[in-house]
This record gives sequence, C-alpha cells and structure tokens, in this order.
Amino acid sequence: MTDTAPPDWLLTADSRLVIIDVQDRLLAAIDEATRVVANCEKLVRAAQRLGIPVAATEQNPAGIGPTTAPLAALVPLRFAKVHFSAAREADFLAWAAGGGTLVLAGTEAHVCVLQTALGLRALGLRVAVVLDATGSRQAGSREAAFDRLRAHGVELVTVEMVLFEWLERYDRPEFKEVLRLIK
Repeated sequence: MTDTAPPDWLLTADSRLVIIDVQDRLLAAIDEATRVVANCEKLVRAAQRLGIPVAATEQNPAGIGPTTAPLAALVPLRFAKVHFSAAREADFLAWAAGGGTLVLAGTEAHVCVLQTALGLRALGLRVAVVLDATGSRQAGSREAAFDRLRAHGVELVTVEMVLFEWLERYDRPEFKEVLRLIK
C-alpha cells in the first residue's frame, strides 16, 4: 500500500476554487440562496486556510453589482465578465489555466456555472462542480444543469467531499479548523 492519493482526488496542491457570480441582485431570485452563499463561504475559508488559489467572477458588475459582501471580503481576486461562460474571458482563462482542477460553485447552475464548466472542459481542463454550493432560480433548472454536466464528464461533488479530499488526512494541522466549517 502506498501513501499516494488516487489521481481523481481533489488535492490542495492541484486545485483552484472559482466562485461564479454570487451577486446580491442574482441571489435575490435564487432558490436556497442562503445555503449557496454559506457553502461557498465554507469552500473559500477552507481553500484560504489550505493555500488553494481562489477567484470569483462577476457578471456585469456595473449593472448587477459586485460579489455579495460576505464573499467579497474573503475573495479579493475577482474577474468581471460579459460572457456567461468565464472560459471565454481572457483574463480569467489565463488564471484558470495556471494548473489544477477547477472547483466551481455559484450561480446560476444552468447558465454561467454550466457554460463555464463546459467551456473549461472543452479546453481540456479538469472541472468539478460543487452541487450543494451551486444554485438556480428554479430547482428543475439546477437539476437539468447537473444532468448535462454529468453527461459531459464534469465531476459533481459536495462541499464535504471537497474539504475532506483537500485535507486528505486527519493529522494535518488545519484539520480541526476546516472540520469546524462543516460542523
């Protein structure tokens, strides 16, 4: 038996977290928006504690507004976008191509998250979408997005899957702090 993690795991040294369009004017219409924001915050706090690069995207921030305050305070690197797919924005794409699996969360599952994930996959990048940190206005649209992502080879994960894979082991110094995020 070796101490080598399987290649499909999300590892701290090989991940980037992307919070997509979690903006107040969008959140006002999102089903279970409070859950989405809370779970995005858990991911961001864990990523920061573990040294994982984090960025956010903002759809038309001049018209829709910036990233919601609780996340904006934690994520200084934000990319404005005009395309629904962040994968079509050169500055974001340059950051995203910096290496590792792109772990996506945010809104809306069936528009910007879906198009970004599919665009990144088409470019040969590994992508995982966090189910319980992603939302849409209607539950049916959210589920349809997950079906389509699955069909196109995008990994679908949960917040706890991500955090425990990032941690890998209980004897890391960050374990108790990250564990508190989900308890």
